[in-house]
Amino acid sequence: MKAAVMGYGTIGSGVVTVLETNRDVIASRVGEVIEVSKVLDLRDFPGDPIEKKLVRDYMDIVNDPEIRIVVETMGGVEPAYTFVKAMLKSGKHVTTSNKALVADKGAELIRIAREHNVNFMFEASVGGGIPIIRPILKCLTGDVIEGIYGIVNGTTNYMLTKMAAEGSDFDDVLKEAQDHGYAEKDPTADIEGHDAQRKIAILTSLVAGRQIDYQDIPTEGITKISATDMKYAEAMKRVIKLVAASRKIGDTFSARVAPLMLPEGHPLYHVDDVFNAIMLHGNMLGDGMFYGSGAGSLPTASAVVGDIVDMARHIDKNVFIGWDDNKLILADPAADTYRFFIRTADDRSAVEAAFGSVEYVDAGISGEVGFVTGEMKQGDLDDKVQSLSDVRSCIRLA
Repeated sequence: MKAAVMGYGTIGSGVVTVLETNRDVIASRVGEVIEVSKVLDLRDFPGDPIEKKLVRDYMDIVNDPEIRIVVETMGGVEPAYTFVKAMLKSGKHVTTSNKALVADKGAELIRIAREHNVNFMFEASVGGGIPIIRPILKCLTGDVIEGIYGIVNGTTNYMLTKMAAEGSDFDDVLKEAQDHGYAEKDPTADIEGHDAQRKIAILTSLVAGRQIDYQDIPTEGITKISATDMKYAEAMKRVIKLVAASRKIGDTFSARVAPLMLPEGHPLYHVDDVFNAIMLHGNMLGDGMFYGSGAGSLPTASAVVGDIVDMARHIDKNVFIGWDDNKLILADPAADTYRFFIRTADDRSAVEAAFGSVEYVDAGISGEVGFVTGEMKQGDLDDKVQSLSDVRSCIRLA
């Protein structure tokens, strides 16, 4: 069976490696060998075995009747969207690791695939090598998923782990992450939470069965987290993690990406370094957690190849995915309730005038007050902090 890869970068080259390394095992599971016959990329790769398979025009793949499966690992919405749509309309199955594409165009591409009796799959778009899409679509179809809570970005998790362990400042840890290849030269998508925002939008769309606009999800990154915040967290026997969360409220969902202070007993407490973990709460399952490598060439490629095998097994059949492009309006984020940790230069009398009875936290930091509020709505918190003159940090508690 012939396949093509669009984008021969970290993940695309990993897909080729997995298909070659596990060639015989994959063939035994599919019933025939899967061979990459074309690779789309504008760059040259002298000496690489795929050099003779390189094409520059995506129409070379569209017009090749032997190619049944296409892998998209280019990233970004365009030109990936144009290319993938053309592949589906020409009767080719497509799998992608591209969360930007899936979050923005997933429902539409699923519909186009169904209309042409092929499949659009995207296991690797969330959680890298961690199986999460297929368990939701196949293993937990008898459940109502009521909550999703995940550490889904390895870059920020690595940085927060280092800050907590070493007391380092944000800028120093970011540079170290870039030096190790864990953070991009432009790390904005990771550190501002946009990557996690798209991933929780994808997962919520799947469990809701309707399109969630990722831009509707309130999102905070980790750029405001400091070494001082880490000292307070340690004094409270908590850790700070960037958590993407979604929970069912009536007929809709409430979703948010933000740093959370997690207690020692929380399942995500010990998820460190570049690892990811995603918790699901089902009305029948209860709690379940998926943990593993959330990024990297071969772990992510492993998830892509899992889709390839699934599509090869259903080469003449569309596998139904219930994700309608009728947009779902999310619940009002101002109604979300939390306890909040706040640092301020104001004195205790000002704090109590604004918040009433609070729990003070002593982390040995002079010149400021750290405290934890009672449970309150996000909207009420936003109003109360206005009465303080110098708020230095505000972090939600899980």
